[in-house]
Amino acid sequence: QVQLVESGGDWVQPGESLRLSCAASVSIFNFRAMGWYRQAPGKERELVATFTSGGGTNYADTMKGRFTISRDYRKNTVYLQMNSLKPEDTAVYYCRAGMPTGADYWGQGTQVTVSS
Repeated sequence: QVQLVESGGDWVQPGESLRLSCAASVSIFNFRAMGWYRQAPGKERELVATFTSGGGTNYADTMKGRFTISRDYRKNTVYLQMNSLKPEDTAVYYCRAGMPTGADYWGQGTQVTVSS
């Protein structure tokens, strides 16, 4: 059973930074794709940043230049560094991983609140 556990969410003021972590219970080499999504109150879940099956990265336009996705194979962990946070970044952030078989896994989410 694949488990994804997010951490690092917090309440911060506009302009501050946070780093989210997503720890997988299996080697992240197993995943076809892996990344971050978010869901704000009353809105649909949306892409934030992902590693693609080709080894590249994909960012939502509003996150480009502020957010950076990275991974540590030794720790089976994917990170999301978020800089220059804005109130509109407030959301629950979810980690998602896709297997070559087509199976899809989600973490439980971590809350990020950006407010003065």
